[in-house]
Amino acid sequence: MKIGILISGRGSNMAAIIEAVQRGEIADSEVALVVSDKPAAAGLARSRAKGVETLVIERRGRSREEHDAEIISELKKRDVDLICLAGYMRLLSASFIRAFPNKVINIHPSLLPAYPGLNTHERVLAAGERSSGCTVHYVDEELDHGPVILQKEVPVLPGDSPETLAARILQQEHWLYVEAIKLLETERNKK
Repeated sequence: MKIGILISGRGSNMAAIIEAVQRGEIADSEVALVVSDKPAAAGLARSRAKGVETLVIERRGRSREEHDAEIISELKKRDVDLICLAGYMRLLSASFIRAFPNKVINIHPSLLPAYPGLNTHERVLAAGERSSGCTVHYVDEELDHGPVILQKEVPVLPGDSPETLAARILQQEHWLYVEAIKLLETERNKK
């Protein structure tokens, strides 16, 4: 299974996926390409250091559809089977989703459908929730929507700040994303 990863920032989930593939934990897969919409994304250097091909495809001056068409083209050139959004901070166009039906997944730092969008941890704490977590889900045309693949609950501790809660959830995200890809790989191999 060839994996493409889309990032916009530091790429910690991307690194967790690459490392799991390189360790053989995600056994029959390879990370074929990492794409960032931000030339300064720290994750680019991380993926290059791990020997993975990287591309920067900026949106500046183009429509979402034009931008996505270029990414689609690059992913298809590499016969990518699964696209993982790992801190990719752009909404994908309907044409992107249609180009890869049931092949685009995302991780979000809440137990979806609760708290989609940005400022998740602040909203969780403001609501007085006793738990939060993370969700790996298929991407559809709605923000942080689509069928859930796996979720992991994380307790909200007394005195938590958005930063401390985010850090605990991020640790679980790294594990959960790898588990979700392993599950999808196993399902794919059964076909």
